[in-house]
Amino acid sequence: MTGSKVMARVGGVLYLVVLVLLVGGAPRASGTVHGVGALLAASLLVGVLRRAPRMALAMTVFGSTAVVVFVPGPVAASTSASYQGQFLPYLAVDLVLGFIVATSTRRASIVAVAISFTVQILLTAGFAHGDNVTVNGVIAFLAMAASCMVGLLSRERREHTVALRSQEVAEAVTAERLRIARELHDMVAHSIGIIAIQAGVGSRVIETQPAEAREALRAIEATSRETLSGLRRTLVALRQADLGATASGQAPLAPSPGLADIERLAAATADAGVRVDVRRSGEQRPLPTDIDLSAYRIVQEALTNVVRHAGTGHCRVTIGYGDEELSVEVVDDGRGATGNGSAHGFGIVGMRERVGLLHGRLSAGPRPEGGFRVAARLPLPEPVGVPVEAR
Repeated sequence: MTGSKVMARVGGVLYLVVLVLLVGGAPRASGTVHGVGALLAASLLVGVLRRAPRMALAMTVFGSTAVVVFVPGPVAASTSASYQGQFLPYLAVDLVLGFIVATSTRRASIVAVAISFTVQILLTAGFAHGDNVTVNGVIAFLAMAASCMVGLLSRERREHTVALRSQEVAEAVTAERLRIARELHDMVAHSIGIIAIQAGVGSRVIETQPAEAREALRAIEATSRETLSGLRRTLVALRQADLGATASGQAPLAPSPGLADIERLAAATADAGVRVDVRRSGEQRPLPTDIDLSAYRIVQEALTNVVRHAGTGHCRVTIGYGDEELSVEVVDDGRGATGNGSAHGFGIVGMRERVGLLHGRLSAGPRPEGGFRVAARLPLPEPVGVPVEAR
């Protein structure tokens, strides 16, 4: 038997003992004393209330009724003041009733309210005298209504909190799914595009130009290994419960790519047949990880679109390190957007989502002079300045 069960049973027994003492052990006490005593005695039923609310309600109804019915007649009839606290024990019933309304089902709450209301009205009508009948009846009704309203408000507040928590969890899951979809699309689409092009080149020259075929196969191998490493990093990150869950004995994961890897990305794109001119301006400095990764993925996706859709052998990547924002631009002189809108597929959507999460701006579309342009501006956090003491 657990400790809570023992405490509940001990509290129930003590409550009954106190009721016996109140009814039979204090024959000369007033109704107010009996009422206050019975109300305080109900605090012994806290353990029962938490484990079995309906049992606690039954015990408080029984105990309160016993105090009202068995208050000694001669003392109770001696003065009208004796009746003023006679029905105080039913406040304990109202408190238990409010707890039931707040925590139990609607049907159980209705049954509990009906039983409590019936008992209180019948006892008030039977044991109050004169004008006290109406006054005590109204007070009993108002006390019960107040406890039920508090219980309903508590119930609605709890349900609202649960609904908000569920909504937050659903939104977090959706955001995580979108993040994973963006990451997988940006990482896999670029690599698969390069692999497909290199495989096509290799299949065409394998007999006439073996050296070129070997270079294509090497590019396919390097790109495949890089993609597998990225997939492994993503899958392991998904399996980790927290940042400290990197299992002992596992090989450390490669860091996420950033703008420092743009030259390597340009070289891989050049192997696919598109020469990339990388230009940088401004003071190059370390960037926050989320901005660095997002800028890299935007360039990667833009280069993927150039390789797959532009039909050109050249493009330009410009990275500007400003004081307040980072600018990234990818421009080509190809055929611009295709007729079926392939340049505006999930890649452009993913770019907009990444830029939107960082409160930046993105523009992507055909250029008037021909070709396609992708430009993103990502706000940078303010640098932490070192205060200089005035002399």
